Amino acid sequence: MSQETFPPTRLHAENLACRRGGRLIFEGLSFTLGQAEAIALTGRNGAGKSSLIAMLCGRLRPDGGTIQLEGGDEDAQLAEISHLVGHRDGLKTALTSRENLAFAQDVLGDPAATPEEALAVVGLPHAAELPVGYLSAGQRRRVALARLLVSRRPYWLLDEPMSALDSASQLMLAGLMRDHLAQGGAILAATHGPLGLDGARELRIGP
Repeated sequence: MSQETFPPTRLHAENLACRRGGRLIFEGLSFTLGQAEAIALTGRNGAGKSSLIAMLCGRLRPDGGTIQLEGGDEDAQLAEISHLVGHRDGLKTALTSRENLAFAQDVLGDPAATPEEALAVVGLPHAAELPVGYLSAGQRRRVALARLLVSRRPYWLLDEPMSALDSASQLMLAGLMRDHLAQGGAILAATHGPLGLDGARELRIGP
């Protein structure tokens, strides 16, 4: 897998506001996220953590404020240089683990690891030819996280990444995140528990 350092960029979010169903979820949310930095996004259920991640990856339009990138390719959008691992795994259950990762790599481009290499890293080399629908919830989560490895993108946007993972898999993910930061990547992760990353800043939405 590639060990090249990502070019420096910085994400600036200013005075973001979110409404869902006509109800104001949050407003006045500002933060920056730069190279080799991690943010633990916290808040009660319904505070808007998943909505913020949807804004950052371009799936939801903010009701106020701006999201801008500084540095890198001036024409690049955040959605084009970020990986999203949502609260739901987003896998095609009829496809094998390898096929799911190959599909993701074809869509995302910039290959970094083969599907087989990525599955070995997350401890699932034996599941390469198994349909995802046959896997346990924890195994499916690990396949979803393996998508982070098949294509190089500097920003990781993770929604409850530790969900369904046992303690060994949580340690594995923490190691992957540390490696990503060491390469100059950046991470924003919505979480209800510790990420296992020393130096991660907390960004809390709501009281």
